[in-house]
Amino acid sequence: MQEILKNIFERRAVRKYKDMPVPKEMVEILLDAGRMAPSAMNHQPWRFYVLTNPKKIIKFSKEIAQLAIKEIKHVNVTDLLKMTLSNFHLSTMIDFLKNEDHIFYGAPVVIFITTPKADEWGALDVGMCAQNIMLAAKAVGLDSCPVGFARFVTETPDYFYLNIPDTEQVHLAVVIGYGDEHPEPHERIGNNAVNL
Repeated sequence: MQEILKNIFERRAVRKYKDMPVPKEMVEILLDAGRMAPSAMNHQPWRFYVLTNPKKIIKFSKEIAQLAIKEIKHVNVTDLLKMTLSNFHLSTMIDFLKNEDHIFYGAPVVIFITTPKADEWGALDVGMCAQNIMLAAKAVGLDSCPVGFARFVTETPDYFYLNIPDTEQVHLAVVIGYGDEHPEPHERIGNNAVNL
């Protein structure tokens, strides 16, 4: 029990990775952990598309970054200013400008998680699945980060490479690897429980 709590409290979203491959057996362990997540009506709707080709990861990252920048242009100027001025987003923007891999942070493994488009509970199920994957990664000495921008992969010229059927929706990706940073925990909101 203590080990589970330790993983929960020590897991961080890591945005810088060492240039070290992750053994395929370890990736399979993480996918098995994802498969153990609860899901609505036990449908287990998720499918995993695992990308480990470094050139493809960089290519997708660049294509998604271009799409994300177009999306940000539609954000209200006041909201964009608030977002950029927060310490977290400011450091993220600086990293965005410095790194070659803006979206996947140089991670050697990118796991795209999909569900059928018609599944009304798919996003919730994927969230629980992704959390299992990230906690399992921490347990085996790996780091991770959920990437919401990954959903833009569907609009990239190279999307066909992933062989994701039209009937499925990409909700997010989880990047996995050996972290090359140790982020401090962000302050947590502690007064958000209502006792009845």
